[in-house]
Amino acid sequence: MQELLAWLLPADLPLWAALTLIATACLTSAMTAALGIGGGVLLLAVLSMLLPPAAVIPLHGLVQLGSNANRAVFTAKHIHWPSLYWFIPGVVLGALLASLLLVELPSWLLQLSIASFILILCWGPPVPQFATRALGTFVTGTLTTLLSHFVGATGPLVAAFIKQQQQGQRQTTVATFSAAMTLQHAPKVLVYSVAGFVFSEWLALALAMILAGVLGTKLGLKVLNKTSDQRFAQMFNILLTLLALRLIWQALSS
Repeated sequence: MQELLAWLLPADLPLWAALTLIATACLTSAMTAALGIGGGVLLLAVLSMLLPPAAVIPLHGLVQLGSNANRAVFTAKHIHWPSLYWFIPGVVLGALLASLLLVELPSWLLQLSIASFILILCWGPPVPQFATRALGTFVTGTLTTLLSHFVGATGPLVAAFIKQQQQGQRQTTVATFSAAMTLQHAPKVLVYSVAGFVFSEWLALALAMILAGVLGTKLGLKVLNKTSDQRFAQMFNILLTLLALRLIWQALSS
């Protein structure tokens, strides 16, 4: 038993903390599958409370990669693939820029910028159609991938953009967002590996969290299938607004 725990738990992480993280992974996956957004930010907050600062964003990226990938598989028939064709080159460029920069940008500036864009996308005038097509998708993929390496959770900004692009259709929004975030988190793992983060020490815990996320995703999708597009859009905007206000509060507090 001791050997199993030693394999599952990274050094100095108590069992109760590991179990809390696994349960949180299940809950946050269900939340994102049902509401479209929010789980990644909540998971990041819990990780920040329980893990060493240097492990938070790399582990968050690895777990979110698995969580979004399984959600994308479950909802593959609803993915809007043309959007991803232009998102992918943006992800590659954003990851390349992040690997070259790897500097500490002012967190308050990033938080206020992301929050402002989220609020504009939720409550401002509709984004012009050309901005949600090829070039706009490429720019969004580039900027959000770059920012995600420094602030961890740019999911709300990607989600707000995709919601506008998919005109609030709940299943297409959730499916396309899941696929986009899978693509965005994948290079993050590579970038942090090159930077020296030892993922092998956290791999067992990450796998346990990802498997818990599969259960959460299945439960959340059952809720999503029973929700109307109108109801989903209302809940989606409210949740995104709360996340934006949280970012503003964090920025002002710092």
